[in-house]
Amino acid sequence: MTLFRDRRAAGRALAKNHIDDAVKKSTVVLAIPGGGVPVAYEIAKSLHAPMDIIIARKLSVPGNREWAMGAITSGGIRIINHDVVRLFNISQFAVDAVAAKEQEEIARQEQIYRGGWPALEIYGRLAIIVDDGIATGATMRTAALSIKQRNPAQIIAAAPTASCDSIKMLNNYVNKIICLSSPEPYIAVGRWYENFPQITEAEVSKLLIEAAKDLCASSSQKELH
Repeated sequence: MTLFRDRRAAGRALAKNHIDDAVKKSTVVLAIPGGGVPVAYEIAKSLHAPMDIIIARKLSVPGNREWAMGAITSGGIRIINHDVVRLFNISQFAVDAVAAKEQEEIARQEQIYRGGWPALEIYGRLAIIVDDGIATGATMRTAALSIKQRNPAQIIAAAPTASCDSIKMLNNYVNKIICLSSPEPYIAVGRWYENFPQITEAEVSKLLIEAAKDLCASSSQKELH
C-alpha cells in the first residue's frame, strides 16, 4: 500500500517517475482545484510548463454530500450518474437546482483564481489534467470532456492514486492515464495520504502565481543560455 506524505510530495513522485521528458514540448498542466493544485504545481515546475485550472465540481445528492450524482465544469459540461439519481429518486428539478448552484460557485472561483485573466490556450497542445486522486472518475471525466471541446492534441489524466474502476472508465475519455497507485478497495482519496488538509482558495491562488513566476524564471534562464 502506497501512502504519500502530502500532495506536493505526490506531485514530485508523479513528475519524477511517470511524466516523460517527451511530453514537455507544447504541454499545459491543468489542475482541478483545490486538491489537484499542489500536485499539478510540482508537475508544471518539473516540466517547465504553464499551469492553469479546470474547475470541475461534484454534484452531490441533495441532503447527502458524500454521494455524487454527477459533476459539472466551467465549460458547462455536465455528467449525471443516472443509477444514483434513480437510487435516491431525485427529480430533474432537483438535479438542475444543484447544477445551477455549483455553476455559480464555479464562476465565483474562476474570478478569484484568474482575476479576469483568460484561460490558457490549449488548441493543438498536450493537456495534462491533474487531481490529487480519482475515486469515481466523474470529476476527471467531466474535466476531460470540457477540455476536449478546446481541441488539444492529446489529453492525459494524471493522479497519484486512483481506483481500478475509474481507470478503466477514463480510458474511453483520455489518451493516457498516469497513476502511481491503484489500491483496492479504494475507500477514499484521503486514505492514501499521511497529510490531507483542505486546500484553501488563498493557497490555490498562491500556487498559480508561483507557477507563473517559475515559468518566467525558466524562460529567462533559457534565453541566457
